[in-house]
Amino acid sequence: MDQGRSITTRHHSHSHGHAHSHGHAHAAGGHAGQSPTHGVFAWAILLNLAFVVAQVVYGFIADSLALLADAGHNLSDVMGLALAWAGTMAARLRPTPRRSYGWRVTSIWAALANAVLILVACGAIAWEAVTRLQAPHPVDAAIVMWVAALGVIVNGVSAMLFHRHAAHDLNARGAYLHLASDAAISIGVVAAGAGVWYTGWTWIDPAVSLVVVAIIVVATWRLFCESLHLALGGVPPAIDPQAVHGFFLARSGVHAVHDLHIWAMSTTEVALTVHLVMPDGPPGDAFLADTARDLRARFGIDHATIQIERGDIECHLAPDHVV
Repeated sequence: MDQGRSITTRHHSHSHGHAHSHGHAHAAGGHAGQSPTHGVFAWAILLNLAFVVAQVVYGFIADSLALLADAGHNLSDVMGLALAWAGTMAARLRPTPRRSYGWRVTSIWAALANAVLILVACGAIAWEAVTRLQAPHPVDAAIVMWVAALGVIVNGVSAMLFHRHAAHDLNARGAYLHLASDAAISIGVVAAGAGVWYTGWTWIDPAVSLVVVAIIVVATWRLFCESLHLALGGVPPAIDPQAVHGFFLARSGVHAVHDLHIWAMSTTEVALTVHLVMPDGPPGDAFLADTARDLRARFGIDHATIQIERGDIECHLAPDHVV
């Protein structure tokens, strides 16, 4: 189905012991086409991979942990970008009878893996920084400053590639935040090199590494929590389930609402199922199409499945605690 061009509704009856119907609708203008393109991922990965190589080489030459720490984080970003790219490509695969939602959820798991990868890298960097604070090493401050300055440019350009996608795609937002924070961190590494250059205090290098780690953890923690929440089937943070419940209850002819579920099919698409009690019976396809369109416009919910019940017999899924 091409969600970007049509609204499709299905309306059919079931014999569960009471009269009801299901409406299954896709709203037009889905978000799937708003993910970053292959070219955006490819350029960002190539730029950052080349910079990681430069950081590692000159980090060892300068014996700078701050530079190596930044290289380690940038490498985790390259791996995270690769995961996000793979997740985005998998999310675009067509559904099959055995995978009725396709592989959309892989984009959420890619974002979660990205966050975990970065947090693990932060732990390793922090451990080494504490060790070096106890026994500081001499650092070639000039090399540190020049390489870190290059990092400001590389990460800044890479971040801008994802900027316009960051508002509606968790993968893109993760990439943008990481790359933008990397640019800021590189500025900090330049400052660390300048500090060592002017004062000769070699402890500044591992101390800045710890600051770098703290900034990365703060920036990554929200991504980790949000991606874990979505991976567990939680309601996307931008959607208020009570507002959605009220939206249905306000529709003409709706007497009650129950069994409402909202979850993310991918980092850009949201699904919903709900039972509506309408004593006057099924209102027809126009009601379903209009409701799906309004859900898309007001809440960004792309994939709505609506079941209509007369209420003659109590639905066994009506209590809120029943799933």
